[in-house]
Amino acid sequence: MRFAKLMRFTLLAALLAGIAVAAVYREQFSATALQNWMQDAGVAAPLIFMALYAAATVLFLPGSILTISGGALFGPVWGTFYSLTGATLGATLAFLVARYLASDWVARKAGGRLKQLIEGVETESWRFIAFVRLVPLFPFNLLNYALGLTRIKLSHFIVTSYICMLPGSIAFTYLGYAGREAAAGSEGSIQKGLLALGLLALIVFLPRLIRRMRRTPMLGVEELKRKLDASEDLLVLDVRGAQDFCGEQGHIAEARSIPIEELPQRVAELDGYLTRPIAIVCRTDKRSTAAAQLLSGKGFSGILVTRGGMTAWNQYGFPVER
Repeated sequence: MRFAKLMRFTLLAALLAGIAVAAVYREQFSATALQNWMQDAGVAAPLIFMALYAAATVLFLPGSILTISGGALFGPVWGTFYSLTGATLGATLAFLVARYLASDWVARKAGGRLKQLIEGVETESWRFIAFVRLVPLFPFNLLNYALGLTRIKLSHFIVTSYICMLPGSIAFTYLGYAGREAAAGSEGSIQKGLLALGLLALIVFLPRLIRRMRRTPMLGVEELKRKLDASEDLLVLDVRGAQDFCGEQGHIAEARSIPIEELPQRVAELDGYLTRPIAIVCRTDKRSTAAAQLLSGKGFSGILVTRGGMTAWNQYGFPVER
């Protein structure tokens, strides 16, 4: 036990020292300096480049400089491969370091909203990783450590990261390649530059595209009432708290009550509906959306969010029970 604590302390001290040194010399970490190092490396340049990328990821140095430089040094194809491999290696190292140093401590100490957040991320697993990798709005280096504090599978982290970082790697690598061609006055450099800008524009619009893809199908209360009247095979899942379920808004007849706070622990109660439709209801539809994402992460395929929830149901004057 003492040896394990000593190892953790030593690793943490070394990591903090490395980050501090990297911060002091951050301004010297430039594309020009990197290209000079690679030119002197000869045939070992690709391996050194990937090792540098991995170290930079662990030490919170900007990866965009490396990716753009990779395009200028190795071209669009090999530059993408080397940058993506180096970034994934570095991300995996950061993930493993965080898991070794603090994941058990976080699991013991986390409570309240933090615990719910961690459980939500773990439930989404590779879907969450795919989202944050495809949407370049999240701090890449910090995120690697944060994900290491969860119980997400290492294999999910590595494979999903590698695949979903590919679009961004291609865009920034090609930007570096186009810049090199323009500086050299190569024929077709204007077209290559426009293509690079087009790829970057695509990355900028990815967040909107991903949000649309992640959007849970909605079901209007009129359509829900029609389905229930027709005795269709449909479970109405009310995720409000017990007081709200029996409160002034009432609840839909035969609705099953599982408060969203209890849903992660009680999801096994819904195993019979893995491939059957479930209409989720709350006061409006905010909690329903969160519940839908949780169930989708567990493999449920027929999830529907009731638009407007019980508020809309009551506005239409549909019958309720209390």
